[in-house]
Amino acid sequence: MPQIDLITGFLGAGKTTFIKKYARFLIDQGLTVGILENDYGAINIDMVLLEDLMGDNCDVEMIVGGDGIISHRRRFATKLISMAMVGFDRVIVEPSGIYDTDEFFDTMSEDPLCKWYIPGSVVAIVDAGMEDELSEESEYMLVSQTANAGKIVLSRCRDTENPAEDSKRILAHLNRAMEKFQCDRRLDEDDILAKDWDALTKEDFASIAMGGMIPADHVKIPVEHENGYGTLFYFGTRMDEDKLRKCIAQTLEDPACGHVMRIKGFVRVSDSARVQVNATRRETKIEPTVFAREVLIVTGEDLHRDKIDAIWAGDSEIITPGT
Repeated sequence: MPQIDLITGFLGAGKTTFIKKYARFLIDQGLTVGILENDYGAINIDMVLLEDLMGDNCDVEMIVGGDGIISHRRRFATKLISMAMVGFDRVIVEPSGIYDTDEFFDTMSEDPLCKWYIPGSVVAIVDAGMEDELSEESEYMLVSQTANAGKIVLSRCRDTENPAEDSKRILAHLNRAMEKFQCDRRLDEDDILAKDWDALTKEDFASIAMGGMIPADHVKIPVEHENGYGTLFYFGTRMDEDKLRKCIAQTLEDPACGHVMRIKGFVRVSDSARVQVNATRRETKIEPTVFAREVLIVTGEDLHRDKIDAIWAGDSEIITPGT
């Protein structure tokens, strides 16, 4: 039976980047790996970013939303059943950044999945530079995604030579949030891995893979996209890189746009060139890409679509508003 891992993390934390490294480690150990992209959005860009892993020892599948939570959860369970039948050694689930992990545990406790999978590890990716003040819904998401984690891996450590300060600060934030939602778990320094990801060793990945899942209870509140989270989609986006950077900065920094958390996707910057965009309030990455489809996704809380459309719609086609 395959082991199943859940890689959690809030919007823009770096889940997909981590999974590329983690899956490569597992493949190098001779394991066959299935990756399931489980996203509420109507389009899954992260699956495209993982395509270079696909081969004889790795396959990437996806579940997308757009027609309601219940249908989405049913497709999630069905896809897990089909992946178990394929015979992977390890299955990695990457959910949306807006995801209550109780959904994962509820699904895995049902027949036949409870008989077809061995519990692996819950790995929580936490941005070391996350804001100190989060909305109540975002604080809850943070607790939900870290409470059961066998290992919490920090991304974007501010000081890669002395990451201990990042670890202490995030540890204090997480424990405050867990106390707020009456979680019966408290974290310590051994629960957090704070290290430059390029310096992660085989031993580091092995400890992550064997981290397991920690039982923990906390107060549950209903948090779905309707609570204020939203996603906007822009297709066929074409502009030069200078304008692209200005549009990104305006969208992230202008409070009139709402609380924009992440902008990601692919943009054409000339007749012969496209770029991949991955931007948060902390950093913007724009890199050349060969992927052919231009699509840009803006995600956040309390988005003001009219303001954001005014920035992007002149150079894009809006096919769906997203939810």
